[in-house]
Amino acid sequence: MTVEELISFGKSHIHKTQAEMLLAILLDVNALELLLMLDKKVDDKICEEYQEKVLLIKNNEPIQYVIGNVNFYGNIFKVNKSVLIPRFETEELVENTLKYIKKYFPLPVNIIDLGTGSGAIGISLKKKLENVSVTLLDISEKALDVSRENANELHADVSFIQSDMWENVSDKYDVIISNPPYIRNDEEIEDIVRNNEPHLALYGGVDGLDLYRKIRDGLLEHAKDKFLLALEIGDLQKNDVINLFRDIPNTIIVAKRDMQGRDRMIFVFRNIDVIEE
Repeated sequence: MTVEELISFGKSHIHKTQAEMLLAILLDVNALELLLMLDKKVDDKICEEYQEKVLLIKNNEPIQYVIGNVNFYGNIFKVNKSVLIPRFETEELVENTLKYIKKYFPLPVNIIDLGTGSGAIGISLKKKLENVSVTLLDISEKALDVSRENANELHADVSFIQSDMWENVSDKYDVIISNPPYIRNDEEIEDIVRNNEPHLALYGGVDGLDLYRKIRDGLLEHAKDKFLLALEIGDLQKNDVINLFRDIPNTIIVAKRDMQGRDRMIFVFRNIDVIEE
């Protein structure tokens, strides 16, 4: 089959953009190159793989799992059904956290990524900051296997802890960052998410706040006197999450909206004179 014939097959089953993107990845070319080689004959093995992957996407499997990776904050991270698919909102959490670290913390800085999954958050911070130590923590050993592979592929020198939040943690940290499970147990979510992504990384209890409570319970024991806590939240959870951390002395809590105008991030600063621009 030619490139054009394969694209035609893909478009008959899935969205045109997905069909072209998938074939470009399998052929290791960019989108423009793909359109300049429509008459090119494609190896039978690649044709078979392409058709199989198209049908997986048609059957409502996320394209990121089908491809096996995702671009997050400028790096390619392996993903599979053991980890949550990193999303662009989480890139905003990383971007804001980087800004705050550079503004308020002299290096070196000790960072822990709680519930790391693929390692996207912690590894991205490590790649962007010099003279920092980063620990990736997850309750799932399978998720940590993925994060280890990503750290190795991206040459990120990070540490790993298998733990239910703070349970196996002994150190203290300057920066604690987390995108914990925050979906309510009875909350309606898209079928493609519910049927494919790990429920351990999605659901946060009856009110969606169980993991935030766990973070709060061990926070002062494992954070330094001056610290930053950076959290991704559900868009209706701002007040509830703020209330969990409001009692900590000498703190300033900042809520931030994402690019869609939704309340999606909470930053808790302790013993820091925060000046918001």
